Amino acid sequence: MTTSMTVLTLALTGFVSTTRRGSILTCFVIVYCLTSIIGGYISTKLYFQMNGKAWARCVFLSALLFPLPVAIVFSWANSVAMAHGSISALPFTTIVTIGFLYAFVSLPLTMMGGLFAKQYAKKDMEAPVRTTKVAREIPTELPFYTNRFFRMLLAGNLPFTAIYVELHYVFKCVWGHQLYTMFGVLFCAFALVLIVTSFITVALLYFQLSREDHRWWWATFINAGMGGVYLYAYSFYFYFYESGMTGFLQASFYFGYMAIISFAMFLILGSTGFRLSLMFVKYIYSRVKCD
Repeated sequence: MTTSMTVLTLALTGFVSTTRRGSILTCFVIVYCLTSIIGGYISTKLYFQMNGKAWARCVFLSALLFPLPVAIVFSWANSVAMAHGSISALPFTTIVTIGFLYAFVSLPLTMMGGLFAKQYAKKDMEAPVRTTKVAREIPTELPFYTNRFFRMLLAGNLPFTAIYVELHYVFKCVWGHQLYTMFGVLFCAFALVLIVTSFITVALLYFQLSREDHRWWWATFINAGMGGVYLYAYSFYFYFYESGMTGFLQASFYFGYMAIISFAMFLILGSTGFRLSLMFVKYIYSRVKCD
Protein backbone atom coordinates (compact mmCIF):
# COMPACT_ATOMS: atom_id res chain seq x y z
CA MET A 1 0.00 0.00 0.00
CA THR A 2 2.87 2.36 0.80
CA THR A 3 4.34 1.83 -2.66
CA SER A 4 1.02 2.43 -4.43
CA MET A 5 0.21 5.58 -2.47
CA THR A 6 3.72 6.95 -3.00
CA VAL A 7 3.67 6.37 -6.76
CA LEU A 8 0.19 7.89 -7.11
CA THR A 9 1.29 10.92 -5.10
CA LEU A 10 4.42 11.37 -7.24
CA ALA A 11 2.36 11.11 -10.42
CA LEU A 12 -0.25 13.50 -9.07
CA THR A 13 2.32 16.13 -8.07
CA GLY A 14 4.21 15.87 -11.34
CA PHE A 15 7.47 14.42 -10.00
CA VAL A 16 7.00 11.47 -12.33
CA SER A 17 6.29 12.15 -15.99
CA THR A 18 3.02 10.50 -16.97
CA THR A 19 3.47 11.25 -20.67
CA ARG A 20 6.46 8.96 -21.10
CA ARG A 21 5.41 5.35 -21.46
CA GLY A 22 7.15 3.14 -18.92
CA SER A 23 7.91 5.90 -16.42
CA ILE A 24 5.18 4.79 -14.00
CA LEU A 25 6.37 1.19 -14.12
CA THR A 26 9.96 2.27 -13.50
CA CYS A 27 8.81 4.39 -10.57
CA PHE A 28 6.94 1.40 -9.13
CA VAL A 29 10.06 -0.78 -9.25
CA ILE A 30 12.28 1.83 -7.60
CA VAL A 31 9.77 2.82 -4.91
CA TYR A 32 9.01 -0.82 -4.12
CA CYS A 33 12.70 -1.52 -3.56
CA LEU A 34 13.15 1.55 -1.35
CA THR A 35 10.06 0.86 0.76
CA SER A 36 10.92 -2.80 1.34
CA ILE A 37 12.23 -1.86 4.78
CA ILE A 38 8.69 -0.89 5.81
CA GLY A 39 7.30 -4.24 4.72
CA GLY A 40 10.01 -6.14 6.58
CA TYR A 41 9.47 -4.12 9.75
CA ILE A 42 5.66 -4.34 9.83
CA SER A 43 5.47 -8.03 8.95
CA THR A 44 8.10 -9.02 11.53
CA LYS A 45 6.51 -6.87 14.23
CA LEU A 46 3.11 -8.45 13.65
CA TYR A 47 4.71 -11.90 13.57
CA PHE A 48 6.25 -11.34 17.01
CA GLN A 49 2.94 -10.05 18.35
CA MET A 50 1.33 -13.29 17.17
CA ASN A 51 3.86 -15.21 19.30
CA GLY A 52 5.95 -16.27 16.33
CA LYS A 53 9.42 -17.64 16.97
CA ALA A 54 11.04 -18.18 13.55
CA TRP A 55 11.28 -14.50 12.63
CA ALA A 56 13.91 -15.10 9.94
CA ARG A 57 11.44 -17.27 8.06
CA CYS A 58 8.91 -14.45 8.26
CA VAL A 59 11.40 -11.97 6.77
CA PHE A 60 12.28 -14.40 4.00
CA LEU A 61 8.61 -14.95 3.17
CA SER A 62 7.98 -11.19 3.17
CA ALA A 63 10.82 -10.72 0.71
CA LEU A 64 9.49 -13.38 -1.70
CA LEU A 65 5.71 -13.18 -1.30
CA PHE A 66 5.23 -10.66 -4.09
CA PRO A 67 8.49 -10.64 -6.13
CA LEU A 68 8.51 -14.43 -6.69
CA PRO A 69 5.10 -14.61 -8.45
CA VAL A 70 6.02 -11.47 -10.40
CA ALA A 71 9.27 -13.09 -11.56
CA ILE A 72 7.47 -16.27 -12.64
CA VAL A 73 4.78 -14.44 -14.61
CA PHE A 74 7.29 -12.02 -16.13
CA SER A 75 9.59 -14.87 -17.22
CA TRP A 76 6.69 -16.56 -18.97
CA ALA A 77 5.38 -13.44 -20.70
CA ASN A 78 8.85 -12.25 -21.72
CA SER A 79 9.77 -15.69 -23.08
CA VAL A 80 6.61 -15.75 -25.19
CA ALA A 81 7.41 -12.27 -26.50
CA MET A 82 10.96 -13.28 -27.40
CA ALA A 83 9.72 -16.43 -29.13
CA HIS A 84 7.38 -14.32 -31.27
CA GLY A 85 10.07 -11.72 -31.97
CA SER A 86 8.03 -8.97 -30.33
CA ILE A 87 9.52 -5.62 -29.35
CA SER A 88 7.57 -5.90 -26.08
CA ALA A 89 10.23 -8.24 -24.71
CA LEU A 90 12.55 -6.50 -22.26
CA PRO A 91 16.25 -6.55 -23.17
CA PHE A 92 18.66 -8.63 -21.12
CA THR A 93 20.37 -5.58 -19.61
CA THR A 94 17.07 -4.31 -18.19
CA ILE A 95 16.31 -7.70 -16.65
CA VAL A 96 19.76 -7.80 -15.05
CA THR A 97 19.27 -4.27 -13.67
CA ILE A 98 15.96 -5.24 -12.06
CA GLY A 99 17.58 -8.36 -10.62
CA PHE A 100 20.39 -6.30 -9.10
CA LEU A 101 17.89 -3.85 -7.61
CA TYR A 102 16.09 -6.70 -5.89
CA ALA A 103 19.22 -8.55 -4.75
CA PHE A 104 21.17 -5.54 -3.48
CA VAL A 105 18.43 -3.06 -2.49
CA SER A 106 15.05 -4.68 -1.83
CA LEU A 107 16.23 -7.88 -0.14
CA PRO A 108 18.76 -6.21 2.21
CA LEU A 109 16.25 -3.51 3.16
CA THR A 110 13.61 -6.14 3.96
CA MET A 111 16.08 -7.95 6.19
CA MET A 112 17.06 -4.65 7.81
CA GLY A 113 13.41 -3.90 8.54
CA GLY A 114 13.04 -7.31 10.16
CA LEU A 115 16.13 -6.71 12.31
CA PHE A 116 14.80 -3.33 13.42
CA ALA A 117 11.52 -4.96 14.39
CA LYS A 118 13.34 -7.68 16.31
CA GLN A 119 15.42 -5.16 18.25
CA TYR A 120 13.16 -2.18 18.78
CA ALA A 121 9.50 -3.04 18.02
CA LYS A 122 7.01 -3.74 20.77
CA LYS A 123 6.48 -7.49 20.73
CA ASP A 124 3.53 -7.64 23.11
CA MET A 125 0.08 -7.72 21.55
CA GLU A 126 -1.41 -6.23 24.75
CA ALA A 127 -4.56 -8.33 24.60
CA PRO A 128 -7.45 -6.44 26.26
CA VAL A 129 -8.83 -9.61 27.94
CA ARG A 130 -7.56 -12.99 29.00
CA THR A 131 -8.29 -15.95 26.77
CA THR A 132 -9.04 -19.53 27.74
CA LYS A 133 -6.76 -22.41 26.85
CA VAL A 134 -9.59 -24.41 25.26
CA ALA A 135 -11.19 -23.00 22.11
CA ARG A 136 -14.92 -22.47 22.29
CA GLU A 137 -17.14 -24.67 20.15
CA ILE A 138 -18.37 -22.90 17.03
CA PRO A 139 -22.07 -23.29 16.11
CA THR A 140 -22.57 -25.25 12.89
CA GLU A 141 -26.29 -24.87 12.17
CA LEU A 142 -26.35 -21.43 10.58
CA PRO A 143 -28.28 -19.89 7.65
CA PHE A 144 -26.63 -20.18 4.21
CA TYR A 145 -26.05 -16.44 3.95
CA THR A 146 -23.77 -16.54 6.99
CA ASN A 147 -21.26 -19.03 5.58
CA ARG A 148 -17.76 -18.00 4.62
CA PHE A 149 -18.21 -18.23 0.85
CA PHE A 150 -21.17 -15.86 0.89
CA ARG A 151 -19.24 -13.38 3.03
CA MET A 152 -16.34 -13.51 0.57
CA LEU A 153 -18.62 -12.70 -2.36
CA LEU A 154 -20.21 -9.81 -0.52
CA ALA A 155 -16.88 -8.44 0.72
CA GLY A 156 -15.45 -8.20 -2.79
CA ASN A 157 -18.57 -6.96 -4.53
CA LEU A 158 -19.01 -3.65 -2.69
CA PRO A 159 -15.44 -2.31 -3.18
CA PHE A 160 -15.49 -3.37 -6.83
CA THR A 161 -18.75 -1.55 -7.57
CA ALA A 162 -17.34 1.57 -5.89
CA ILE A 163 -14.57 1.89 -8.51
CA TYR A 164 -16.09 0.14 -11.50
CA VAL A 165 -16.49 3.25 -13.67
CA GLU A 166 -12.94 4.50 -13.11
CA LEU A 167 -11.60 0.97 -13.48
CA HIS A 168 -13.18 0.64 -16.90
CA TYR A 169 -11.54 3.88 -18.01
CA VAL A 170 -8.15 2.73 -16.68
CA PHE A 171 -8.44 -0.53 -18.62
CA LYS A 172 -9.31 1.37 -21.78
CA CYS A 173 -6.22 3.56 -21.43
CA VAL A 174 -3.70 0.95 -20.33
CA TRP A 175 -4.67 -1.84 -22.72
CA GLY A 176 -5.80 0.53 -25.45
CA HIS A 177 -2.30 2.05 -25.61
CA GLN A 178 -3.45 5.50 -24.52
CA LEU A 179 -1.95 7.89 -21.99
CA TYR A 180 -3.70 8.01 -18.64
CA THR A 181 -3.56 11.45 -17.04
CA MET A 182 -6.39 11.54 -14.47
CA PHE A 183 -4.24 10.51 -11.51
CA GLY A 184 -6.16 12.77 -9.15
CA VAL A 185 -9.33 10.78 -9.79
CA LEU A 186 -7.36 7.53 -9.56
CA PHE A 187 -5.91 8.59 -6.20
CA CYS A 188 -9.41 9.30 -4.86
CA ALA A 189 -10.70 6.00 -6.26
CA PHE A 190 -7.86 4.08 -4.62
CA ALA A 191 -8.50 5.78 -1.28
CA LEU A 192 -12.22 5.06 -1.67
CA VAL A 193 -11.69 1.36 -2.28
CA LEU A 194 -9.46 1.15 0.81
CA ILE A 195 -12.12 2.83 2.94
CA VAL A 196 -15.00 0.73 1.60
CA THR A 197 -13.00 -2.49 1.95
CA SER A 198 -12.06 -1.67 5.54
CA PHE A 199 -15.64 -0.85 6.53
CA ILE A 200 -17.23 -3.91 4.93
CA THR A 201 -14.55 -6.16 6.41
CA VAL A 202 -15.15 -4.83 9.91
CA ALA A 203 -18.93 -5.16 9.46
CA LEU A 204 -18.62 -8.79 8.37
CA LEU A 205 -16.21 -9.42 11.25
CA TYR A 206 -18.77 -8.09 13.72
CA PHE A 207 -21.43 -10.45 12.34
CA GLN A 208 -18.97 -13.34 12.51
CA LEU A 209 -18.06 -12.67 16.14
CA SER A 210 -21.75 -12.27 16.99
CA ARG A 211 -22.26 -15.86 15.81
CA GLU A 212 -19.51 -16.98 18.22
CA ASP A 213 -17.06 -17.76 15.42
CA HIS A 214 -13.66 -16.71 16.78
CA ARG A 215 -11.61 -17.72 13.73
CA TRP A 216 -11.46 -14.23 12.28
CA TRP A 217 -7.83 -13.53 11.34
CA TRP A 218 -7.51 -15.30 7.97
CA ALA A 219 -11.21 -14.75 7.26
CA THR A 220 -10.80 -10.97 7.42
CA PHE A 221 -7.68 -11.03 5.27
CA ILE A 222 -9.37 -13.10 2.56
CA ASN A 223 -12.62 -11.11 2.74
CA ALA A 224 -10.76 -7.84 2.32
CA GLY A 225 -8.59 -9.20 -0.48
CA MET A 226 -11.56 -10.40 -2.54
CA GLY A 227 -11.51 -7.08 -4.36
CA GLY A 228 -8.41 -8.33 -6.17
CA VAL A 229 -10.26 -11.50 -7.20
CA TYR A 230 -13.12 -9.42 -8.59
CA LEU A 231 -10.58 -7.32 -10.46
CA TYR A 232 -9.11 -10.39 -12.17
CA ALA A 233 -12.59 -11.71 -12.96
CA TYR A 234 -13.44 -8.38 -14.58
CA SER A 235 -10.28 -8.60 -16.68
CA PHE A 236 -11.74 -11.68 -18.44
CA TYR A 237 -14.87 -9.76 -19.35
CA PHE A 238 -12.83 -6.82 -20.65
CA TYR A 239 -10.54 -9.05 -22.74
CA PHE A 240 -13.31 -10.95 -24.52
CA TYR A 241 -15.91 -8.18 -24.90
CA GLU A 242 -14.10 -4.82 -24.84
CA SER A 243 -10.43 -5.09 -25.77
CA GLY A 244 -10.50 -6.60 -29.25
CA MET A 245 -7.20 -8.37 -28.51
CA THR A 246 -6.52 -11.78 -30.01
CA GLY A 247 -3.66 -14.24 -30.24
CA PHE A 248 -1.50 -16.16 -27.83
CA LEU A 249 1.06 -13.37 -27.39
CA GLN A 250 -1.48 -10.73 -26.38
CA ALA A 251 -3.34 -13.17 -24.13
CA SER A 252 -0.10 -14.11 -22.37
CA PHE A 253 0.79 -10.49 -21.68
CA TYR A 254 -2.71 -9.47 -20.71
CA PHE A 255 -3.66 -12.28 -18.35
CA GLY A 256 -0.14 -12.57 -16.94
CA TYR A 257 0.21 -8.91 -16.00
CA MET A 258 -3.40 -8.69 -14.85
CA ALA A 259 -2.70 -11.63 -12.54
CA ILE A 260 0.21 -9.65 -11.03
CA ILE A 261 -1.92 -6.51 -10.60
CA SER A 262 -4.80 -8.48 -9.09
CA PHE A 263 -2.49 -10.30 -6.70
CA ALA A 264 -0.98 -6.99 -5.61
CA MET A 265 -4.47 -5.60 -5.03
CA PHE A 266 -5.36 -8.73 -3.05
CA LEU A 267 -2.37 -8.20 -0.75
CA ILE A 268 -3.01 -4.45 -0.37
CA LEU A 269 -6.68 -4.78 0.45
CA GLY A 270 -6.18 -7.89 2.57
CA SER A 271 -3.51 -6.31 4.75
CA THR A 272 -5.52 -3.09 5.10
CA GLY A 273 -8.66 -4.94 6.13
CA PHE A 274 -6.77 -7.15 8.55
CA ARG A 275 -5.03 -4.26 10.31
CA LEU A 276 -8.28 -2.38 10.83
CA SER A 277 -10.01 -5.57 11.95
CA LEU A 278 -7.28 -6.15 14.53
CA MET A 279 -7.80 -2.64 15.89
CA PHE A 280 -11.56 -3.24 15.97
CA VAL A 281 -11.24 -6.54 17.87
CA LYS A 282 -8.90 -5.02 20.44
CA TYR A 283 -11.25 -2.07 20.90
CA ILE A 284 -14.49 -3.99 21.38
CA TYR A 285 -12.94 -6.54 23.74
CA SER A 286 -11.31 -3.79 25.78
CA ARG A 287 -14.86 -2.65 26.58
CA VAL A 288 -15.89 -6.05 27.89
CA LYS A 289 -16.50 -6.07 31.64
CA CYS A 290 -15.29 -9.30 33.22
CA ASP A 291 -16.40 -10.15 36.76
